[in-house]
Amino acid sequence: MNPPQTAHTSAMQKISTSGNSAKPFRRQQKFKNATRLQNSFTAATERKALLWLAARLSPSINSDHLTVLGFAAMFLAGCSYALARWTPWGLLLATICLALNWFGDSLDGTLARVRNRQRPRYGFYVDHMIDSFGALFLMGGLAASGYIDWRIAMGLLVAFLLLSIESYLASYTLGIFRLSFAKFGPTEIRILLAIANTALFFLPSARIPGWSHRLLDIGGVIAIVAMTAMAIFAAATHTISLYRQETL
Repeated sequence: MNPPQTAHTSAMQKISTSGNSAKPFRRQQKFKNATRLQNSFTAATERKALLWLAARLSPSINSDHLTVLGFAAMFLAGCSYALARWTPWGLLLATICLALNWFGDSLDGTLARVRNRQRPRYGFYVDHMIDSFGALFLMGGLAASGYIDWRIAMGLLVAFLLLSIESYLASYTLGIFRLSFAKFGPTEIRILLAIANTALFFLPSARIPGWSHRLLDIGGVIAIVAMTAMAIFAAATHTISLYRQETL
């Protein structure tokens, strides 16, 4: 028979051991960034430009400031497209806002990396929630502009969000975050919109040669088909890859 003190110590050890084994929380493992894939037409040039800008930006400006700028610019781009229903100057305002959106949205992450002030989870979450709302503002403005059928504008929004969801799921499950598809990324889309805005400013009834439909209607349908096809192809490819990695 164990002495009382020994028995008490043994009991306390068991409680301690039991308590340790039943801890509900574990130390959080270090977050690992997904591998970023950016192979668009302008990627190399854009990367150099962003690094040049980040190195020369005032220390009083941080990534959050740029993120807010990008968000506000996309909201104003949508408002500018809505304004274009009454005056073509709204198209030029939309182009300026798209340029400001590029500056804020593209530079915030680069600035954080250059200054070694990265917050990967916060940055990823906030940046792409803002992108989703930004797409809503932009497509809503386009739908109100009168330069594109509102149903095509909503189809663009659905296709964009579908492709975005696929990209975010791939980031989580495969550790790969694709920023461009078929050599096209956000910057290329902004450039195409700027070109279309300029053409419509000088010729509001602009048509693609050989087509009777409006410029943005044709471009919108092509974009819907392309984004949907990209989403389906990526989903099928990634499903097969995950199935092979986790075969029962």
